[in-house]
Amino acid sequence: MRLRDVRAGDVEAYVRMRCDPVMMAELGGPLPREKVEARLRKDLAEVAADGAWIRMIVPDSAGGDEAAGVVTLWSDEEDGVPVSEIGWMVLPEYQGRGLARAAVRLVLDAAAEDGRWGEVHANPGTANGPSNGICRALGFRLLGERDLDFADRVLRTNHWVVVPGEHTGSRTE
Repeated sequence: MRLRDVRAGDVEAYVRMRCDPVMMAELGGPLPREKVEARLRKDLAEVAADGAWIRMIVPDSAGGDEAAGVVTLWSDEEDGVPVSEIGWMVLPEYQGRGLARAAVRLVLDAAAEDGRWGEVHANPGTANGPSNGICRALGFRLLGERDLDFADRVLRTNHWVVVPGEHTGSRTE
């Protein structure tokens, strides 16, 4: 498995991830295609400005650059305080292979080396067992449940935090 920056040609992978009711079940339901295409344009600008890391997950079995999912690390603001947040999605046919966990670990390793991200927060839905399992497995600390705005929706999430370099499976272990 390897990671690569998102590119304009990833529009169909974005649509498959964000317009599908099953993929978006924990995120308030599918988004309209036009919102997803606009999101890709925004993400490309963020990557070009080095304001976010948006890495497509490319499995070794994909043969080429076909994306199996995405892992994103970005800066946000919470109660007037800057925070770093990480999120991920993997297409159904690639789920259960450990790709998301490996991708999150790689991004956290890179964040530890980069040094600018500080503590990294993750907010998977409370009912999202696989994503909460990734947080647990990689050494995130559970701060509790909370409501979070996402794509004009309010979601009930588990709030996790980790310091890059102190997560399980990091190169510093």
